[in-house]
Amino acid sequence: MEKRIKIGNRYLGEGERTFIVAEVSANHLQDYRRAEAVIRAAKEAGADAVKLQTYTPDTITLDCDNEYFQIKQGTIWDGTTFYKLYEEAYTPWDWQPKLMKLANELGMECFSSPFDFSAVDFMEEMKMPAYKIASFEIRDIPLLRKVAALGKPVIIATGIAYLEDIERALRVCREEGNGQVVLLKCTSTYPTPYEDMNIKVIPNMAEVFGCLTGLSDHSMGSCVAVAGVALGAKMVEKHFTLSRADGGPDAAFSMEPEEFKRMADEIRTVEKALGEVTYRLTERQEKSREEGRSLFVVEDVAAGETFTSENIRSIRPAFGMAPMYYGEILGKTARTDIPRGTPLSWEHVE
Repeated sequence: MEKRIKIGNRYLGEGERTFIVAEVSANHLQDYRRAEAVIRAAKEAGADAVKLQTYTPDTITLDCDNEYFQIKQGTIWDGTTFYKLYEEAYTPWDWQPKLMKLANELGMECFSSPFDFSAVDFMEEMKMPAYKIASFEIRDIPLLRKVAALGKPVIIATGIAYLEDIERALRVCREEGNGQVVLLKCTSTYPTPYEDMNIKVIPNMAEVFGCLTGLSDHSMGSCVAVAGVALGAKMVEKHFTLSRADGGPDAAFSMEPEEFKRMADEIRTVEKALGEVTYRLTERQEKSREEGRSLFVVEDVAAGETFTSENIRSIRPAFGMAPMYYGEILGKTARTDIPRGTPLSWEHVE
């Protein structure tokens, strides 16, 4: 698997900035002008990309209300049917080229999650730069194979995946000659309790599967996302809305603009702090060494007088000889008179 990939005009990988994605999902509330406002707000909040979802109620499920199509998995959507939920949540396809154009004009990338073959074909017509396989589609091998065969980056969420599901998905990508894969640690509960996040998986996935890893985060706030970056996440995806109070299927676990901006700023700060593996000192640290300890004469010492624990000590600052020579100096004699407060050097020692 490749360790550096390109989505549109941006690179992901070691040494690159974290790729921050605002998931629009259903937060347009079926209002095109609001969808544009969401994308503009995502840009202002620091997003590198916006993500859409490409399906219709009829391409993702059946208009059927028997027991199999009732949502009753203990989610925030319980009490309705799959079809009714997706009727409310889907992004009209005729909007998507215009939204992608807007995102690009604002300097962001735009990609989507396809949920069937027709969605993949539609996204190809738009020349989308990457494909996101939602965690609930990770077992749809024909869909994954069609996407992988396009040779574009494939972002795979692992929210409901067993280990064998991840292995199978990566095997399909390899079989199609596509090593441009990002695995996203994801917990498919909405919102996700912090104790269920298990973001230590992020570096483990990178090691086990040898590919780029990231985080699709449905928990509240920014702390998990920022910690994920510290653990090696190269991509962070969060649902984004103008206001949770406006409602909508995904509002309860979506970030508002000021929250997203705070997260993006914190991620950029953490990136600076992570730096690189180095033991060299910065210029400021070198200067700070002067504030360390060293050997000083703490009582006036006459020429020929013996150095003792009463007249020399290890104290701050660090302009004298290193404290490691303290035992070697004790018992030796002074070569010259040395006034109190003088940093001790070998020139003073007989």
